[in-house]
Amino acid sequence: MSEQTVTVTVTYGSVKHSVSVSGPAGAAGGPTVKDLSDALTQLTGVPGASQKIIFKGKSLKDMDESLSSFGVKDGCKLMMIGKRNSPEEEAELKKLKDIEKSVEQTVKKLEKVDGELTGLKNGFLAKDLQAQALDKLDNRVKAAAEQFIRILEQIDAMTVPENFSDCRMKKKGLVKTVQDFLARCDKIEACISEHLSKIQSKNLALAD
Repeated sequence: MSEQTVTVTVTYGSVKHSVSVSGPAGAAGGPTVKDLSDALTQLTGVPGASQKIIFKGKSLKDMDESLSSFGVKDGCKLMMIGKRNSPEEEAELKKLKDIEKSVEQTVKKLEKVDGELTGLKNGFLAKDLQAQALDKLDNRVKAAAEQFIRILEQIDAMTVPENFSDCRMKKKGLVKTVQDFLARCDKIEACISEHLSKIQSKNLALAD
């Protein structure tokens, strides 16, 4: 049986999607509303149950009907409304976004320490004040690392249902980001320690 392909433009939010769907030609009338709905789920992530597909002011509700029976043909413009996630998943995503904000705040503190450490290495501070300044920087890095560990525990405590795919993806990405920054804390601590050792050995050499 030959296939009939229909290409339409579907506006979702501020984005226009060009969608091509196929279905058996002939009496069946080509692709159905369900074919279009499935294609839109793939493109936008909006589940079929949450979609409202509108053509010429009418909602295409009957999934088994062919698009042609609603007068939809090649080049037609349609609109879709619908939320990507359930309210429950949106609530979980909001929690993750709040955690993301605290990650960003901690990262800013860490970057400040990193900048000050670079300044110290470049000799922006009198030698006799460097050891004390490095101690303070070390404490600030340790505080940032502790904050990152607390954030990881917070993420870990969240139970995300299997079907919350957006949430699971965001959670996974957030864990990786925090782990990367923890590794950066270790590097900065190692740098501070190394610089401190250099100063101490220079001081010892001067004392001798």
